[in-house]
Amino acid sequence: MDSTTAQPSGNAAPSATPEARPSGQAAADSTSGEALAGTSGTAADAMATDAMKSTVTEALTRLASGTPKPATDQVTEVLTAAGVGPSVLQVSQSRTPTGLEADAIEAAVLQGKDCVIGQVREGTVTVTVLPVLASGKCFVGS
Repeated sequence: MDSTTAQPSGNAAPSATPEARPSGQAAADSTSGEALAGTSGTAADAMATDAMKSTVTEALTRLASGTPKPATDQVTEVLTAAGVGPSVLQVSQSRTPTGLEADAIEAAVLQGKDCVIGQVREGTVTVTVLPVLASGKCFVGS
């Protein structure tokens, strides 16, 4: 299931003037600051999530083209080099507790109230956007 729709966070500050809104965004109602704030926050959040989805897709695709089964450290390195902060990045283990190679490796980037999740499986990259878990993280467990 691939979703590019961001969940609204309402974290963006309201815009008092039309010039301060992101390009291409029309005001919902020029007399309602609340409508403007909701529209601006949603659009800004969606744009940030879309940008992160593109960053993750590009970085993992480059990695997977040369390394179809990358290790945890390789995924971490390529995503941090692409500008993903270590504090918002989670990467699954490339080896099982018994030492076997994992079938796939996943990386998740916390982006507002969204998780941009990328998976590399035998050189194929899949990236999706899911809501943040109640724990505030993207992966279950430690």
